[in-house]
Parts: sequence; C-alpha cells; structure tokens
Amino acid sequence: MTPASLDNAVASRWPHRLALATACATFPLVWVGGLVTTQDAGMAVPDWPNTYGYNLFLYPWQTWFYGPFDVFIEHGHRLLGAAVGILTIAMAVGLWRGDRRQSVRWLGWVALAAVIVQGSLGGARVLLNERTLAMIHGSFGPAFFCLIAGLVIVTAPRWQSSEPATTSAATGRVQRLAVLTSLLAYAQLFVGANLRHLSLSAAPSAGRALAWFHIGLAAVLVWHAVLLVVAVGKAGVPGLVRRPAWLLMVLLAVQPVLGVMTWVFNYGWPIWTERFGWSAAHTIHAQGLYESFVITAHQATGSLIVATALVVSLRAWRWLAPVTRSSGAVHHGALRGAKAAERDARELLVAVTWPLAASSAMEVAR
Repeated sequence: MTPASLDNAVASRWPHRLALATACATFPLVWVGGLVTTQDAGMAVPDWPNTYGYNLFLYPWQTWFYGPFDVFIEHGHRLLGAAVGILTIAMAVGLWRGDRRQSVRWLGWVALAAVIVQGSLGGARVLLNERTLAMIHGSFGPAFFCLIAGLVIVTAPRWQSSEPATTSAATGRVQRLAVLTSLLAYAQLFVGANLRHLSLSAAPSAGRALAWFHIGLAAVLVWHAVLLVVAVGKAGVPGLVRRPAWLLMVLLAVQPVLGVMTWVFNYGWPIWTERFGWSAAHTIHAQGLYESFVITAHQATGSLIVATALVVSLRAWRWLAPVTRSSGAVHHGALRGAKAAERDARELLVAVTWPLAASSAMEVAR
C-alpha cells in the first residue's frame, strides 16, 4: 500500500459511519430482545432459523403484523438480528479496507465473530428450549452492544487527530474510576440477567439473595459514578469526557426508578402499601403493554449504562494524560497523532472486548 493510499485509508469516514449504523441498529435489537424475555415469548416461534417453516425473510408479513403479539416481537427480534448481522459484515469489511490500524481492523472481525456467536446462542436457545442459554444470550447482547459502541469511538475522525490530551494531577483518578465503573456496570447487568432468567424451580431464598445483591451492587455502582463525576469536575476535563460522564449520572438516576417499578410489576405492591388508597387504585396487569415496556426499559437502560461507562473509559484514556515525573522533571504525557492513536488502539483492544470475555468467564465459573 502506498503512502497516499494510507492517507486515504486514515481519512475514510466509512468505517465510522458503518460502526455508527451498526450501533443504532443494535440498541433496538437489545430492547426488543428484552421485550421477548419480558413477554416470555422466547418460544413463540418453535423452529430456527426458519419461522414456522418459512424462510426468515419470506414469512408472510400479514401473519406477522396481525398475528399474536408474542410471535410479532419474536419474529421481529430475528429480523433485527439479521439486519445487525448484515451491518456488522459491512462494518468489518469497511474497517479492513478503510482503516490502517491493524488492531482496529481485527476488532471488526471480532465483532463479526461475536454477532455470529450471539445468533447461534439465540438459535440454540430455541432448539433446546433452555433457559440457561437464554440468560447467556441476554448477557452477551449488551456486551456486543458495548463492543460496537467502542468501535464507534475509536473510528471517529477526532480519535485519530493530533490534538493534545488534557494533563492534570487528577486525570489518573478519572481514568481509574472510569474503568472500575465500567466493570461494576457490567457486573450489575450480568446479575440482573440472572435475576430475569431465574429458574422457576429455584428456592425463594435464592431469588431474594440475588435481588438484594443486585440492589447492593447498584448502590456501589451509583457511588462510584458520583466519585467519577466529582473527579471529572476537579480535573477540568474536556467536554468529550465530561458530557458522557454526566449522561451516565442521569441514566443512573433514572434506573433505580425503573427498577422499583419493575419490582412492583413483577411481584406486586409491598404489603405495607395496603394502608394507602393509591396502591389499590393502580391495578397491575400481568404482562400488560405498559408494564412490559417499563420492565424492558429497565433492562435496556442497563445496557446504555454499560456502554456509556465504556465511552467515558475510552475517552478518558485517549484524551487525558496524568502528570508523570522522570529524573526530577515533570513531563506531560499528551497523546498526539495517528501513531499515538494506533498505540491506543492496540492497548484498547482488550479494554473494548472485556465485556465479551467477562460474560464467558462468569458463565464458566457457574
């Protein structure tokens, strides 16, 4: 490849556009997948990869649109999954042809392998009618979403620019807190997935213990997010890091409200609310449309929280540079140019893919 073609590869915006399109399609897929779980519609279509004997793309749209709601969302989930798969293929090819950073190019193929694994997990869940596979499938989906979100960040033109990083004595704390918050967010999501797919044969005490652990971990996550926002304020970081940090805080403020509503919709009003008239005035409809959307919003917001925390982590490591001392002199570790971006991409290859490894390792540990 000639130097001129290398410059054109770096300047190409298509890898970023394709990654962004894939991310925009993946979040609705995560949402509809959560709705399938909420409605217990995972087995609404008993065959795979076909739909009631039809090719996935040739299933009559009249039957799909006007048929039972559980078939509507399950078949829609499969169509969305196919669309994400096609976009991931295009993104992987676009990265291979349009990005000269070898680590990022290979990361595109990792994303392609991940979407194939995720689709196979969904198919195996149907063919084997296995709730454990449903839990793994539900945990792996948000991890894939985070992987694509990471690709959106590292393929952005500004990521490869020569702008200097912000240097401050507090930036190292921001970086550490961002990574730890990301890990806690995914751990919290994984526990929530276990709670959503808890076996009907599980002891009530096991369900209560898991629920309390979920609540306790949520409190720890919120506390670390507060520490992160405070550290961001003290470090005087640029808006690229500050804005997603505050967005993370907003999502974590909304999530407990959705969590309480999810608990009520799943298990009913607490006994102590009987003394108040407002609880009796609000009847809960099992798997009602409103209730299902609120429960699914809780699950989908969890995926957004993990992805946002990952964005903060990636940008903090790219755009912030802690002050280092060498031979008694203070040096500013600013990251500049495409060479620095390439080094960052190699170092972040593991950071971006950690949700995939974490979900697999946690399941093996079970």
